[in-house]
Amino acid sequence: MDMISTLPSKSEMYRACVSRDSEYEGVFILGVKTTGIFCRPTCPARKPRPENVEYFPNAREALAAGYRPCKRCRPLEPRGQAPEWLRPLLTAVESNPTRRWRDQDLRNLSMDPIRVRRWFQVHHGMTFHAYERTRRLGKALGRLQRGDDLTLAGYDHGYESTSGFRDAFESVFGTTPGRGKHAGCIVMTRLLSPLGPMVAAATEKGVCLLEFADRRMLETQIKRLRSRHGCEIIPGENEHLTRLEDELQMYFCHEITTFTVPLDLMGTEFQLSVWRALQMIPYGSTRSYDEQARSIGRPGAQRAVGKANGDNRIAIVIPCHRVVRSDGTLCGYGGGLWRKKHLLELEQSFRQLRDRD
Repeated sequence: MDMISTLPSKSEMYRACVSRDSEYEGVFILGVKTTGIFCRPTCPARKPRPENVEYFPNAREALAAGYRPCKRCRPLEPRGQAPEWLRPLLTAVESNPTRRWRDQDLRNLSMDPIRVRRWFQVHHGMTFHAYERTRRLGKALGRLQRGDDLTLAGYDHGYESTSGFRDAFESVFGTTPGRGKHAGCIVMTRLLSPLGPMVAAATEKGVCLLEFADRRMLETQIKRLRSRHGCEIIPGENEHLTRLEDELQMYFCHEITTFTVPLDLMGTEFQLSVWRALQMIPYGSTRSYDEQARSIGRPGAQRAVGKANGDNRIAIVIPCHRVVRSDGTLCGYGGGLWRKKHLLELEQSFRQLRDRD
């Protein structure tokens, strides 16, 4: 069953294609009649004339209509997936995460260091060298927390001197390696979804962040996390992020309607009450801001409730997308209204199908 039942107007979709508007990623696919290919709205290829384009809600329908996928924008791959040219490097990093990479090592893989740096800055918010350096430090922190010797942890993770390891460690974590034995950290990774890449983070207690990678508030949310938890955020994974990734995949495939992954929420008493109320909205249903305010015993506090919804750092799992205006129209979603519409139609279509069965 299609998750998007209606499309924007043709003029709006064509404008989105011409301007390569990323807000429309996941909303529609365009088929080019003259070439027989179908593309994402953001495809860098030259745009055809309006009369030579037709639109589809998803890649499946474009394929069924006889179009083949574009080799430039790769519409069959999840948005944000690493490009083919970068995959040998990512594989090498994962196979030996303690290795210290230099620009010449990238050139030996026939990769331009500048191109690699730009990709990591766009998709991870840091250079490749910063990424692999903090990844090494994160693994070293894990060894320190298990009681390993400071010098051995530094040498085993690519540092040639104890002082170099100590300086690098302190610059990332804001504490010395000795104190780091007792320091916590937040691990962060990038997850792919049908609605675009997402950034997820977790502590030892549970997931503390899940946001779309292109959300404008993402940098602010990360800074708030760092401040509230009193520790740095480093690239990595843990059992909570693995479980979150599995449950997100099942959610988008209509296999689950509730999430069970542990959460680590930090906020004011009012924010926590609003976030708990969001989790009580049934799957496939919506609630107005007024109804949400009344549910927490604060009638008339719709504006404050809306602000707390906007401060929610765990999208989808804490379903702020289920809150709408009193007249049922959509508003106020940091990930973009098209994603809010997509999520609501996904849930409502599955609920209707389940109720009929």
